[in-house]
Amino acid sequence: MRSIVFLCVRNSARSQMAEGLGRAIFGGDVRVQSAGSEPSHVSPWAVEVCREIGIDLGGHTSKFVGTIDPDSVDTVIRLCDEEVCPAALSDKQHYYVPIEDPASDDPSLGREQMLARFRRARDEIKTQLESLAALLDRT
Repeated sequence: MRSIVFLCVRNSARSQMAEGLGRAIFGGDVRVQSAGSEPSHVSPWAVEVCREIGIDLGGHTSKFVGTIDPDSVDTVIRLCDEEVCPAALSDKQHYYVPIEDPASDDPSLGREQMLARFRRARDEIKTQLESLAALLDRT
């Protein structure tokens, strides 16, 4: 079975959404995991926007990349944009898919603005994973 791990710094938004979307898109054909170099918590915004499209992140937790068994991974997909992404599991096949971090500490951003940021990231990740699924079907 193929195995993918999605990485970003905090394992709170992008990689969590990618994990949930990946499980839905790939089904049982691919083992999907996520982790970060500085794990924190799963963003409630990520949970909310994924719930909108039927993806449940409610049972997800943030995980440290060092807890991922290297033997359980074939492919690493790094989702960081401007921040330094974890470069763990260096002997694995790596892909870099920069997705802007939807999280923000800007107090001027209201609920609708935050949801829009997270929806944009979710939809971009979904598009990328659907393309990957099509490629995997050909191999």
